[in-house]
Amino acid sequence: MQMRRDLCLCLAITGLCIGLASGDQWNIFNLVKKPEGGGRSPTTPTTTNLRNYCESWRINVELNNIRAFDVVPEECINHIGKYMTSSQYKADSERAIEESALYLSCFCAFEGDGKDAWIFDVDETLLSNLPYFKKHHFGGEKLNASSFEGWMRERKAPALERTLSLYHEIRGKGINIFLISSRREPLRDATVDNLIKVGYHGWKGLILRDLENECWEVQSYKAEARKRLVDQGYRIWGIIGDQWSSFDGFPAAKRTFKLPNSMYYVS
Repeated sequence: MQMRRDLCLCLAITGLCIGLASGDQWNIFNLVKKPEGGGRSPTTPTTTNLRNYCESWRINVELNNIRAFDVVPEECINHIGKYMTSSQYKADSERAIEESALYLSCFCAFEGDGKDAWIFDVDETLLSNLPYFKKHHFGGEKLNASSFEGWMRERKAPALERTLSLYHEIRGKGINIFLISSRREPLRDATVDNLIKVGYHGWKGLILRDLENECWEVQSYKAEARKRLVDQGYRIWGIIGDQWSSFDGFPAAKRTFKLPNSMYYVS
């Protein structure tokens, strides 16, 4: 019991340190310099500078206050690109994974009857499509489905390393892992090959969209996929994804953990 408490405390402290460790210029904790002589910035009384505006836009995307946007605002493309390639993005992602690990180790009372389950999204959760979006203005271009699927067929997406580590920690506990992705069924071979190539294996099921649900909203499709698992007797302890549509609807998981992604929105 003492060892378990020590592990939980260690994870909590590690997560805190990760959140404070970023040292580059791009960090939301850095203070914006005030104009010489004090007073307000040279903007309208109700706004701050462009950097603050774009950071506010990004944060409100993560909070699900800004929804269903087609593209990143033109004036914020550079801002989003810097964030997605910064140590702050890495630290934000790692903190989410550390919180998942803390929950996994300290708060999950698995029954060990073969019905404990955990769900992962694929894109921007297990695999990173950042190499593709670097070439497409970090979401500043309207997403072209054919072009994006062409990238997926290349099987070149790298793993998100901290997610990969947590994935194997969960698998090592004997928990069934299900991958529920908004990718289409024709991408199954490419998806499986890419996942295996970067180190993922041993999942219980990979659920992709077929002709029956291809036109559904993603939230409805993923909720229905969870319902089928629950109907089979599975207990969903956690979901990790980068989109709110991975969590919304019923049945719900006991806990959800969102990874940052302000390049695109999937509803």
